[in-house]
Amino acid sequence: MASRRRLVVVSNRLPVRRVRRGGSTAWEQSPGGLVTALAPILKSARGAWIGWAGGSGRAPAPFTLEGVRYTPVSLSRGQLEDFYEGFSNRTLWPLYHDAVRAPEFRRRWWWPYVDVNRKYAEAAAATAKRGDLVWVHDYHLQLVPAMLRELRPDVRIAFFLHIPFPPDELFAHMPWRSQIIEGLLGADLIGFQTPTGVRHFMATARRVAGVHGSRGTLSTGGRHVRVGAYPISIDLAAFDRLARAPETAARLHRLRVRLGRDRRVILGVDRLDYSKGIDARLKAVAELLTSGRATPADTVFVQVAVPSRESVKEYAELREEVERLVGRINGEFGEPGLAPVHYLHRGLPQAELVSHYLAADVMLVTPFRDGMNLVAKEYVACRTDDTGALVLSEFAGAAHELKAALMVNPHDVDGLAAGIDAALHMPHAEGARRMRSLRRAVRHNTVFDWADEYLGAAWS
Repeated sequence: MASRRRLVVVSNRLPVRRVRRGGSTAWEQSPGGLVTALAPILKSARGAWIGWAGGSGRAPAPFTLEGVRYTPVSLSRGQLEDFYEGFSNRTLWPLYHDAVRAPEFRRRWWWPYVDVNRKYAEAAAATAKRGDLVWVHDYHLQLVPAMLRELRPDVRIAFFLHIPFPPDELFAHMPWRSQIIEGLLGADLIGFQTPTGVRHFMATARRVAGVHGSRGTLSTGGRHVRVGAYPISIDLAAFDRLARAPETAARLHRLRVRLGRDRRVILGVDRLDYSKGIDARLKAVAELLTSGRATPADTVFVQVAVPSRESVKEYAELREEVERLVGRINGEFGEPGLAPVHYLHRGLPQAELVSHYLAADVMLVTPFRDGMNLVAKEYVACRTDDTGALVLSEFAGAAHELKAALMVNPHDVDGLAAGIDAALHMPHAEGARRMRSLRRAVRHNTVFDWADEYLGAAWS
């Protein structure tokens, strides 16, 4: 497929970064499952990737890196504030995550969103050749499919939403609901993480745009638009190799010594985002300590919180709340040399992250709402000896596949505490049975399987 047809990927941001080497800077490919899966296809098909490269003002010139042609899109400081920080992350993000924070509907953010989407569509139109597949990604660019169709009706267009699509009664609050649905319907294929996202979109499209259809196909303007669920995944083999590497074993030994050899380790790894449920998770840990089901001597909770959107007020407030809870728990329950909570406000290199996955007796993936959540799959991929327990929110997209996890409602602090307690005391045989089932599920659908299935559907 890759050798016969050309693929053009369009995403908000390019999967590259500038690094300093000696006295100059160079481009380097960023780590991530999406670029890992698509780079070989793009390289073999002489494809291209369009997106923002960071910074404001004039965009860098197009460049080729590891056989892939990258075309940066320029964004002004004002567009970053209104399109990205405003409409994308203060209107769309909270609305699509079950309105766990109230979305803000501001007209002054909408028009920059339109303008930036048009800029991406024009870049794709200038890059694509007749018969190419243009694959547009995520909530930042929902107007691009229809805009691109107007400019280039001779290309195939696909769209994939990485976050949840909200139920119709929530999406109905959006003042620009018709424009967004019509923008998405410009694609030949629209992909979602879960069947729930498909159902929500189909219902909304019928009501808002008056389209007809069922069983994954909608009819609009004389065209058929396919709609389907394509759950994204991870590079299982890469995590398996890292988990088995001798240097990882050495890192794991040092980490367990620092945390306490005889302490049970509970782990959370998230972006510091209000959709991730970190505050509720800390309250559940506090409940375990209050009730005596856990003590600082026998249990430690490690929370890795990767900084995110710190210029946005809600995120700054969340950081203050999380750090206040960490301080209160450690102040109330800690003992000299024994802090019940270790809080890391930073990202970890992948090799170090894998050692944390291996150190964790219990992994907490408890978002209030998530499109997929690949941390759950990464943890499972690293548990090569079938040990460990995954406590998973029923509102994460991963719950559709990882059915052997301990499912919890993250809004229920008492229930969450009970789930953690059950994971800590799970019999070895049951834990191994659950982990084998989880590993089979991840092995059945890797990021390469996801890309093959989606692109096969997009070309058919």
